Amino acid sequence: MQNILKYFPNLTSEQITRFERMDSVYRDWNSKINVISRKDIDSLYEKHILHSLAIAKIVSFRTGSRILDVGTGGGFPGIPLAILFPESRFVLIDSTGKKIKVVQAVVEELDLKNVTAIHTRVEDVKEEFDFVVSRAVTAFPAFVGLVKKNISRKPQNSLPNGIIYLKGGDFQDEVKDYKRVAEIIEIAKFFIEPYFETKKIVYLPVNR
Repeated sequence: MQNILKYFPNLTSEQITRFERMDSVYRDWNSKINVISRKDIDSLYEKHILHSLAIAKIVSFRTGSRILDVGTGGGFPGIPLAILFPESRFVLIDSTGKKIKVVQAVVEELDLKNVTAIHTRVEDVKEEFDFVVSRAVTAFPAFVGLVKKNISRKPQNSLPNGIIYLKGGDFQDEVKDYKRVAEIIEIAKFFIEPYFETKKIVYLPVNR
């Protein structure tokens, strides 16, 4: 939790309480339905929560913004972002039912009124959002093809509407077709922990 306060010192008491509760809530649910690897549960704050919050270092979602988290898994990056931006709306989807069951339970236990978790595939989602976020669920070109239809044409944030993708390792080949428009941001610019040395944010504005 100290990692979160180090980089986000202006949290409200309600936000701090929710972030603190995430540890026990996830440990409890992970013992029933494994959505976070056993070796990572002790690094929940660094490898999952803080990693998710890297997105907040490139955009501060304005009131009324709508964000779609595709392939949310255990609720990342959607749940940490929803805690940080309570005036924005988050829709978290995953095609694996047991993962969404955990996400729905976590959302309920943290009393997050700005989150909806749905068991569905992105191909079946018709609504439009300001941003689509994800933690590397598939190769980037395939992901763009799947979610481009879900990006609204009406921007309301300082960052133009688009895709924000959390990715690790070397993926230059994946983004070569988008080099002129995509921005690749090193998360190590924001967070000093060694875990983030190879982690990146891929931001792709989408104009249709």
